[in-house]
Amino acid sequence: MKRRYAKTIKIGNIKIGGNEKIAVQSMLNVPSEDIEGNVEQAVFLENAGCDILRVAIPNMNAIKLIPKIKEKLSIPLVADIHFDYKLAIESIFAGIDKIRINPGNIGGEDKIRQVVNACREKKIPIRIGVNSGSLQRDILKKYSHPCAQALFESAMCHAALLEKFDFNDIVLSMKSSNVLTMIEAYELAAKSCMYPLHLGVTETGTESLGAIKSAIGIGSLLAHGVGDTIRVSLTAPVEKEISCANDILKSLGLKNDGVEIISCPTCGRTKINLIDIVKEAEERLSFCKKNINVAIMGCVVNGPGEAKEADIGIAGGDGVGVIFKKGEILKKVKEDMLISELISEINKL
Repeated sequence: MKRRYAKTIKIGNIKIGGNEKIAVQSMLNVPSEDIEGNVEQAVFLENAGCDILRVAIPNMNAIKLIPKIKEKLSIPLVADIHFDYKLAIESIFAGIDKIRINPGNIGGEDKIRQVVNACREKKIPIRIGVNSGSLQRDILKKYSHPCAQALFESAMCHAALLEKFDFNDIVLSMKSSNVLTMIEAYELAAKSCMYPLHLGVTETGTESLGAIKSAIGIGSLLAHGVGDTIRVSLTAPVEKEISCANDILKSLGLKNDGVEIISCPTCGRTKINLIDIVKEAEERLSFCKKNINVAIMGCVVNGPGEAKEADIGIAGGDGVGVIFKKGEILKKVKEDMLISELISEINKL
């Protein structure tokens, strides 16, 4: 697919925009006073496949998190700032790689200018984060509700303010909990500017519903070449955001490292506990970086037949199963040994 051209922005040791890969983001959710817990979660999320990590900086004491986390990370760290421009400035001089602000709640133009000047001095980009609950009063009054045009206009208004101070290292996000509103807002921005776009549906809900909303909203934009970095927001363990985001990218052919599992929905022919087998396979292969398709099928109809293009796979029988590779059966295995034997064959690839 042809991607929309966006200005390339450097964030720490990576770049987004241009022809750079689409970066996966997430956010720490450990209380800010727990430095050790934040560091531990940050390392875990990097290992899980996070490319850019955000941390909330709610007060001056939280500034201590920045050097402690960065000491253990090799991915960029972003400071999430609300209300107090001084928190942004202190984060910048503490070594943060990027600032996320909503200029509308930081204060007057002089305060914004101070943040911009500090970012320019340290060569740090700014993400303008607009969402349905943060629109300026005049824009909300103009449109009467947080529609796509209102989100877009708010983001461009804030970008114009930063441009006024001769600052252009900008990333835009216009998130909404309404999927269609979010899609339209980003489409408007994609046609009107060259800034990189950070995609996300906000406040999506539980893991299941949130994954669906995110796949529709983020996925439809990516499928049309729009988007440079993504965040899946779930009311779930934070590592689920990473796996969901990566699955969206893999399904569109935008990411080719790591395992893609193909599994059937089961039917009356299924004689093995396929659901539990797939769950176990997902867990045990979650950190595998091999670019392979793994098929886990309930019977021989959906196994070496329909899934013959898979690099490796399982097809179930009656309490047993077969391991197959590119449609060719390798061995017959008891049900309780299927995953172990599958992992063993994957290690040989």
